[in-house]
Amino acid sequence: MCEKQKMLNGEIYNAYDKDLVLLRNKARHLTKMYNNTDPEEATQRIELIKRLIGKIGGGFEIEPPFNCDYGTNIEIGENFYANFNFLVLDDGLVKIGDNVLCAPNVSIFTATHLLDPKLRPKNADYTKAVTIGNNVWIGGGSIINPGVTIGDNSVIGSGSVVTKDIPANVVAVGNPCRILKNID
Repeated sequence: MCEKQKMLNGEIYNAYDKDLVLLRNKARHLTKMYNNTDPEEATQRIELIKRLIGKIGGGFEIEPPFNCDYGTNIEIGENFYANFNFLVLDDGLVKIGDNVLCAPNVSIFTATHLLDPKLRPKNADYTKAVTIGNNVWIGGGSIINPGVTIGDNSVIGSGSVVTKDIPANVVAVGNPCRILKNID
């Protein structure tokens, strides 16, 4: 099995495999081009994002700068908005639903590292997918950690560090992120 498939399966893989490095470099090239576009170059921005992101619905806007590891492991639904400094380390799959809003400086991580210090220097990593439901709002400076699912209609308060699943229809805030109240 190739290292990319191991990565997507959440198995231990070599992050410095030559094919993975080439794919990351392609994403770096496309994000650099995207981040250097003028605001008036909307058509060019749309085309670059469509080349970069694995699957994206209509009605999206991602304010530059935007960065990701691969792009191809990101799936975004309809009517998506991400403000400045949106970062997605999509070594694993990132699924984002419809009508999701991300404030500035939101980061989503799927890559994680082994706890055994003897294995870490061998470039051995693994991933945990992230899923964000429909109608979710993620506040500025929030970090979504590997393996997290955020349920439909939930709000993640600014500066939150989401380390565990957040159910649907709640407001959750803090570090670590905790449920503050239900949304009726």
